[in-house]
Amino acid sequence: MQTSDSARESWPALMERAQAGDQLAYTRLLKALVPVIRSQVRKHFSDEALVEDVIQDVLLAVHRVRHTYDPTYPFLPWLMAIISARAIDALRRRGRHQQWEVNDDALPEAASVPDAHRQDTQDELAGYLQQLPSRQREIVEHVHLREMSLTEAAAHNNLSVAAVKSLLHRALTNLRRFGANHDRS
Repeated sequence: MQTSDSARESWPALMERAQAGDQLAYTRLLKALVPVIRSQVRKHFSDEALVEDVIQDVLLAVHRVRHTYDPTYPFLPWLMAIISARAIDALRRRGRHQQWEVNDDALPEAASVPDAHRQDTQDELAGYLQQLPSRQREIVEHVHLREMSLTEAAAHNNLSVAAVKSLLHRALTNLRRFGANHDRS
């Protein structure tokens, strides 16, 4: 479904009215954007469920950052930057899952980890994480255990991406030190 140029030309005005609190203009804008977002996202993904998830992510991002749009500038490049960022985040998440997903049927019986050993490992990891300062621990949990992107972790913790990277680096350095000290004892 192609959007006419005249319809696209109304987007900056609709967004400006939406920024001023006009709910009807905002609803009209979002409805007009969905087909454009869908066509762009389908260029990256063939899985329809993932396409729909990314569309929802884009719409949420537009909602969260709508205040950053300047109506004196073209709307489409602003929207395309959001679509691109959300698609890249989805690709990263999908890559993380695909990289580590293993079908349980493919594992030999000997490869299964006994529950007691698994619990010992989890307890050891929890012990290491508890030694970290709270901010570092939260960042490690968000980025590595909950698989948030750096941007998501930054937004969740009211930090800049650079601050998240710094905290993560310090946390991983501390965890390496804790592990090295543990091996000596």
